[in-house]
Amino acid sequence: MPCSQVLTHCTRCAAKLLWVVLGLCAGSAWAQTAPAYKLRVVGGLAGIHQYTRQEEPFWTQTLPRVSGGKFSADIVPFDRAGVAADDMLRLIQLGVVPLGTALMSSLSAQYPEYTAPDLAGLNPDLTSLKKSVAAFRPYLESSLRARQGIEVLALYIYPAQVLFCKNPITRLSDLAGRRVRVAAATQADFVAALGGVPVLTSFAQIMSNMASGNTECAITGSMTGNTMGLHRVTSHVFTLPITWGVAIFGANLAAWDALDPELKSLLRRELPKLEAAIWAESEQETMQGLACNTGARICAGASTGHMLATGVSAQDEQRRQEVLRSAVLPRWLQRCHGRCNEVWNRSIGPAVGVLVPAAP
Repeated sequence: MPCSQVLTHCTRCAAKLLWVVLGLCAGSAWAQTAPAYKLRVVGGLAGIHQYTRQEEPFWTQTLPRVSGGKFSADIVPFDRAGVAADDMLRLIQLGVVPLGTALMSSLSAQYPEYTAPDLAGLNPDLTSLKKSVAAFRPYLESSLRARQGIEVLALYIYPAQVLFCKNPITRLSDLAGRRVRVAAATQADFVAALGGVPVLTSFAQIMSNMASGNTECAITGSMTGNTMGLHRVTSHVFTLPITWGVAIFGANLAAWDALDPELKSLLRRELPKLEAAIWAESEQETMQGLACNTGARICAGASTGHMLATGVSAQDEQRRQEVLRSAVLPRWLQRCHGRCNEVWNRSIGPAVGVLVPAAP
């Protein structure tokens, strides 16, 4: 879409999004007169350490530094840019957002196949997640490029998404009958298979829903829960990572191709470092979140709670695998309408030792 058309269209956009569109016009006469080449980037969730400690400093400090001031960027978190999470991939595809971060969990309705590496119950530890992502990444990158015109530049993760509950939870079966906050369809499948009642709730509404009694448990990041104060209104945390929160950072292919070759080369070199730093911090924050929520001495830089943590027993591990095979995976395949059976069996399936029947 020509820049003039995009800008005309966006007079009807949210005011906070208007500056994002300017990045699409990097090759225009307007951009060429600018003293420095400035990118416009939409990042992940505001207030989360992935954004405040990693994404934002990378674009506003690291990029100018490593380029000797030749390149710079402005970045805004998507939830403060007037962009709904489930619209992000489409906006990148259209070029309205030239460079943006899309939460994988938000793609369940439109692009369910892309959510495969972070299905609920698939990755009980970070080693498993790395294996699933590595197996799926070639398909993800090639498919997004060919079908959506999006160049995948990095894959980010959030800390482990675990269960916070007001009442004791000593095993997965204790979720039966409880109303549980979920953020994605795959989490809902997992909770429902255990007899719980999934309640789809946005990140911003977690605390109010817990206060009102609409939910009595919540699935969210171990450190995220601490940051928002969940350790003050719940008493027990179940340490099994149900999901991890994978995010895709990508560029509109036309916008990417139009970038200065030197800038593209620099980003290809530096973004893997940012990705690695985010993964390392997410691993550390998973442990720190659990430590701070339970009041362990190793807690640093966060509010200390007095929650009781329950680890995963052999029985729970067996139940996790059963729920994945009997509920989560079949329901994901149903949402794919036959598109995902072959994809799974050529990527993640062999890596985790779980194959599915061919689509009918």
